[in-house]
Amino acid sequence: MHSDDPTLVEPLDHELLRASFQPSDAGRALLEGQLGSSIVRHRVLALRGLVRLNLMTLEQWQRVLSDRDADVRRDALEQLAHAPLDNSAVLDTVVELLDDPDALVVDAAAFALGEHTYVLGVERLCVVASDHDDARCRESAIASLGAIGDDRARGVILAALSDKAPIRRRAIVALANYEGPDIEAALEAASEDKDWQVRSAVTQLRDD
Repeated sequence: MHSDDPTLVEPLDHELLRASFQPSDAGRALLEGQLGSSIVRHRVLALRGLVRLNLMTLEQWQRVLSDRDADVRRDALEQLAHAPLDNSAVLDTVVELLDDPDALVVDAAAFALGEHTYVLGVERLCVVASDHDDARCRESAIASLGAIGDDRARGVILAALSDKAPIRRRAIVALANYEGPDIEAALEAASEDKDWQVRSAVTQLRDD
């Protein structure tokens, strides 16, 4: 095996991982420096390390969310979804990523907005839930709209009951935060859905 074989783990990978688990000033400097690396994997490892150590600044969040590589943007969104952050400027950038050309980035952006119950993302989430070409994105947007529970999403979630089966199931769960005759009528109709998991979701929702 040649020493430059691409399957070998680079020494810097080890350094970044060590810095992520063993806090030190030198480790922090390494992680921050590699956040701008030309190598995608190093940027991702640096991001994960800074998040693990709770060292990400607002400027750094903006930087990784705007990264030129979709893998970094997607990883940043996945990290952000569980990060203790409540900054409207950063979350507004997440809303903008609902228009990303990469469907997995859109999926991750929708998930992050739902985890942070970001009300200012409702209108764009409604568009994704209704119109996005990728079913994964529509499903993720419906889930997030359900978590947020804003009444502006009521019609979009009800309309999703006519989408593909996984999205119909997700819409049933999303309706848990809504009440009214229209909701009851929709649940009654869904109780006879051709997909047994949709019917099961209705039963579970009513039992809860």
